[in-house]
Formats: sequence, C-alpha cells, structure tokens
Amino acid sequence: MNRKRFIASLGSASALLFTDVSKASEAIATRTKKIIIPPYLESGDTIGITCPSGFMLEKDMQPAIEQIKKWGFQIIEGNTVGKRDFTFGGTDEERRKDFQDMIDNPDVKAILCARGGYGAVRIIDQLDFSSFKRKPKWVIGFSDITVFHSHLHTNIGVATIHSKMCNSFPDDWSKAEPIQVETIISLKDALQGERLVYNGGICEKNKPGTAEGILIGGNLKLLETMAGTPSDISTDGKILFVEDVGEALYSIDRMFYNLKRSGKLDKLKGLLVGSFTSIKAETPGDEFGRTLYDIVLEKVKDFDYPVCFGFPVGHQRSNFALKCGLKHRLTIDANHSSLEEI
Repeated sequence: MNRKRFIASLGSASALLFTDVSKASEAIATRTKKIIIPPYLESGDTIGITCPSGFMLEKDMQPAIEQIKKWGFQIIEGNTVGKRDFTFGGTDEERRKDFQDMIDNPDVKAILCARGGYGAVRIIDQLDFSSFKRKPKWVIGFSDITVFHSHLHTNIGVATIHSKMCNSFPDDWSKAEPIQVETIISLKDALQGERLVYNGGICEKNKPGTAEGILIGGNLKLLETMAGTPSDISTDGKILFVEDVGEALYSIDRMFYNLKRSGKLDKLKGLLVGSFTSIKAETPGDEFGRTLYDIVLEKVKDFDYPVCFGFPVGHQRSNFALKCGLKHRLTIDANHSSLEEI
C-alpha cells in the first residue's frame, strides 16, 4: 500500500475517532454536570398552561386555574388550550409553537402541562431551548410529559417537577378526598421551594437499605420508548422511579427487561416502583403467571440497592409532586419507607 495513502487514511480514521470521542465526552459531560434549579415561585409569578400532548377543554381547566390563582399565582393560557386535532391539543405545529412561546416568554416562570395523553415526542426535537438554557423555568406534568423530564435532564441538566396536571384538580375542594388535596398541595409546595418528604408505606416485598442520589424517572413506557434517542437518560448513581397505566403484565415484564438489558438497573442507587394501575385483564388459559412484584424482583435480584413498592406516584389519587434532578435520600426498613429531598 502507498505509504502516503496509508498515513492519510490513518489521519482520517483518527479524526473520525476523535470526533466520536469528543461527541461521547460531550454527552457524558452533559449528563453529569451540576443540575440547574429554576427559580422557585413567589406570589404574583406567572404560570403558563399549555397542551403539548392530549387536548383539554378550557371549561375543564377552570378548577385548576381558580385554585392556582388562590395560591397567589397569575395564569397565562396558551393558544392550545381548548384546541383539538383528534386526540391532540392542536396540530403538531400548534402545540410546538405554543410550547415554544411558553419557553421564550420572560414573564412565564413555570410551564404547567394541562394533561398527558400522547404527543410530546412528536414535537420535542423541533423545540429551541436556547432561551430556556439562559433563563430556566419549571416544567410540570407526568405521564406523556416524561418526555420533557428526560430530555431536559439529559440535554440541559435542569430540574423539573413530575406532578399532577390540570385534569387532576377537583371541581369541589370541600368534597375532595384528603389524599387528592394533599398531593395537589405538594405541587404548590414544590413550586415554592419547600423541602419535600414522602412516606412510601410498608410492603413486605420491599428491599431494605439507604441510598442517596439524584431522583429521575417517570412513565415506564416512555422511558422505554426514549431509549437510544437524544432524550434517553443515564441512571448511573441515581434513584429511579417508574409508574404506568393500562399495560398488560407481559408488557410490564418486557419494559423492565428493557431497563435490565440496557444497563439502566446496573448502577442504580435505589428503585421506586409507583402505581401500575388498570393492568389489562388476562385471557383465561393464557395467563402470564407472574405478579408485578415477581417481575421487578427478578430483574434486580443481583443488586443490593433498596427497592420500594407502592410509592405514591402514578395514575392514581396518590400522586405526589417530585422534583426530578434533585438529590434525595431513600430509606427502607421493616417498619417504614421514606424519600426526602436533601
């Protein structure tokens, strides 16, 4: 082989290798840099409401809007409020533009997503977070909003709030269950910078232990969907929480295998298993034969970190606000389990 060509090819290969290494190093740096905490809200601050996923009618938002105003905050309703494009809160472009407007509006201190559903993944790559990086603000929601929690954690390193949304506020507070009120108030406390502490309850299937780490997670199906994308999360050294709704047991098993095979369970500090509600009924004669406990414990049997079942997060009344990206301490023993912000 011609010596000059050989050296030139080595140079090209080295350049490509250097580029790949640089990109990998940049990605690792982004994932491990110090978390940015948006300013906590004060009385008079403005919260913007938008529909980046499913649609929600304006009249159905009124209980949430009225209560948030009672807390002392102002409200800006986005252009997607009340819009509908089949299941979506407007077309992809309408939802993208509305969310972008909320990002870029300097008066908006927090963005409350009206509801989940589906649609965030269709617009996430078209959003420009340049102004968000310069002036971060709280993004609030759960379920499909897991896309934003993961994307912002990985690419910007900013804290977000995994919480109930507008469709969870009761029409009549005097008739609401205490747990429903308590969990909604936890959103107010999170926005105002209160240090949150959670009681995880007691479960004989829990794995005891104590751990400290950055809290991340959300809807398990969304975490699986984002694997290998720019919105994927690194779980190393962190406390992971998961929840889901309307899945079959075999599907939950498949999603946990995704966590295991992708290495997301290997270096955890702790695991919180929230509610898995409305599990699909099985066909007689075609039962999966394993419970949720069986599914999870099988995947973590080789690890010694604490695992908490029945943590109060998910598609249920008991769905407390969690500050994703902030450091927490998880404590589990035979008599109790707790998670506290530290």
